[in-house]
Amino acid sequence: MKILLLEDELMLRSSIEEYLEALGHKVIAYGNGEEAYEAIKKDVFDLLLLDINIPKMNGLSLLKALNEIEHAFPTIFISANVDIDDISKAFELGASDYLKKPFHLKELGLRIDKIKKEYEIKNLKHIILSSKYVFSKEEQMLFYNNNVQVLTKKQLQIVTLLCENIGVVVDFEKFRSYVWNDEPIDNASIRAEISRFRKLLKEDFIINLKGVGYKIEKYFPEKNR
Repeated sequence: MKILLLEDELMLRSSIEEYLEALGHKVIAYGNGEEAYEAIKKDVFDLLLLDINIPKMNGLSLLKALNEIEHAFPTIFISANVDIDDISKAFELGASDYLKKPFHLKELGLRIDKIKKEYEIKNLKHIILSSKYVFSKEEQMLFYNNNVQVLTKKQLQIVTLLCENIGVVVDFEKFRSYVWNDEPIDNASIRAEISRFRKLLKEDFIINLKGVGYKIEKYFPEKNR
């Protein structure tokens, strides 16, 4: 997993980095919240490890700021703070777990493994389309940063058809059959409908093969970071 660590205690930060990297994780560490915030805005992480009492922008403020710009990542708070209000606030902001200092590094590793397994199970039921778009096969819904995207019936049918054919070109005949129920609609009208849909997307994951059709390529997070 690609993990961002926010911890200002140098010895603890180094120990966590060394331990998690030995387990095969990639760790990027910061000592203050502002630097971490700027990094998260520019990159994609599988997990955030955040201390609460951090200089410049504490862990709670950081997660709140990320929520406001719709950047959602699994988050574990690691803190000596036992104030129930702060713990409650962490979970209200969407934290996945809360680990009180001092803790055994193996316990941290086990909690990360739990989140990793949940992530892998989720991916069996979801198709990752881009850094922030996911399509749920079970729910037949498109999500952007964990938020449901409101689509028209045709837009939902278009993305469903493409997701059922990842890596394969979907030609106009397939669109005509699946989305328009074999109505006598011309290719130009199909292109116009798909073009309108693509303009709504904040990340365009649909590839146009001129004169042939459209497709969605399989998305590889590690390759695209």
